[in-house]
Amino acid sequence: MWWRRHSERLAAEVTAEESRWRPVVAAVPRHLLVPRWWSTPEGEPWGVWQVRDGVADPDEWARAAYRNVSLVTEVERTHADLADDGTVLTGLPTSSSAMPSLVLRLLRHAQIHQGARVLIVGTGSGYPVGLVASRFGAESVTSLDVSSYLTDAALGRLDAMGLRPTLLTGDGTGPLPGSYDRIVSMTGVRPIPPSWLAALRPGGRLVTTIAATPLILSAVKNAGGGADGHIGWDRGMFTAAEVPRDTRHEPTPSVARDTGEERLGRYPVARIRPFSDVAAMLELAAPGIRHRYEEGDDGRCTAHLSHADGSWARATAFGDDLPVVVQGGPRRLWDLLDEVRHDWLIRGSTPAYGAQAVINASGAIQLSRGPWQCCVR
Repeated sequence: MWWRRHSERLAAEVTAEESRWRPVVAAVPRHLLVPRWWSTPEGEPWGVWQVRDGVADPDEWARAAYRNVSLVTEVERTHADLADDGTVLTGLPTSSSAMPSLVLRLLRHAQIHQGARVLIVGTGSGYPVGLVASRFGAESVTSLDVSSYLTDAALGRLDAMGLRPTLLTGDGTGPLPGSYDRIVSMTGVRPIPPSWLAALRPGGRLVTTIAATPLILSAVKNAGGGADGHIGWDRGMFTAAEVPRDTRHEPTPSVARDTGEERLGRYPVARIRPFSDVAAMLELAAPGIRHRYEEGDDGRCTAHLSHADGSWARATAFGDDLPVVVQGGPRRLWDLLDEVRHDWLIRGSTPAYGAQAVINASGAIQLSRGPWQCCVR
């Protein structure tokens, strides 16, 4: 098996020597689950994608599949499997085979034991399913994805590997089939879907990220139908859970505005997205804000914030100068950002990491750490 030396190298990179996951990572042929993917061509900016075919370039296939990176499999709803050779697209990734170390991070938080019934929300390429099925048995694993193409493709590829878990197509945030000891989500959610709590057995554990943040939440179901847990000190970020198109809310796109309230900002313009702690705290305080950042040839930096409720803000400055801020709509988004940045600078850290989490039966998450509190709905 030519790929084995590559998978063993990956296993050594993402697991400790004594980890029970190490031989599992080494034994799962990730390349078979991602035969085609999107990558940014050399010299092009992020956001420009060209389809790559593993069979046509086996060396690059091995390098890509067995690196500890996410592989983009879908851009703007166009899956690499279905794209013509040489296709180039511009846009945002809408599905990927997650970074192996991130997948393992969530599986470790789940504390899966032999005999546990496991639900993985977000089948994707099938790699997380393959890891769990290889270690604990395919009969113990069910996975759900909103995309029928993803579930069908993963089912066929896992079957070729000798693994036959149960893969279903459906809304992972809606009613769930059966009951489970562990629910592990490979997509971010906010709040916790009540259906997860209903399907989780007493004492069962759920693990997910809070949508649009790197916050990893682990919680154990309690007697009241909710769950108690905490936010981990480590980080992980997935795309938000997709819902069927006929129920999806599309936010209002950002557009240029010339009029609004003007003031001088408290802090320099910065690229807030995608992974900073400040962005996470802003998302907790005001979910759904869209970010855009531009740098001109003249040194001018401009940041745009917008929200589906019609709120918007634009901040412009040269270099590290304080920006001129113009904002309008029902909320002052740049004021919210300045408050979050001020709090972060005063504390010296983000209080959400390590916070206790209490989830009620409707899925709302009450976070607390010392005097800091936040309700995630």
